[in-house]
Amino acid sequence: MQRIKKGDDVIVIAGKDKGRRGSVVRVMAGNKFVVSNVNVVKKHQKPNPQAGVAGGIIDKEMPIDGSNIMLFNVATGKGDRVGIRTLEDGRKVRYFKSNNEVVDA
Repeated sequence: MQRIKKGDDVIVIAGKDKGRRGSVVRVMAGNKFVVSNVNVVKKHQKPNPQAGVAGGIIDKEMPIDGSNIMLFNVATGKGDRVGIRTLEDGRKVRYFKSNNEVVDA
């Protein structure tokens, strides 16, 4: 079970975007994540008339390493470590290690 999933609210803990929050848009192989409005770069794009793509300089969200983000805990208001435990009914759930609150309802 992954500790960070698509749609989770995360906070950046290291790098040029330290302290910024966003939601996970895409989970990539190799512990990389695309987070909304985080790690945005300028990309020079060539026009492609067949695909209807205009040329120019666009802003693009690039992947960020999983070691640089933490799951955001609303109760504490900051990033928190995540653990995995098995409930009595056999389900695996994620929980915040600081206050033992279950992430998956």
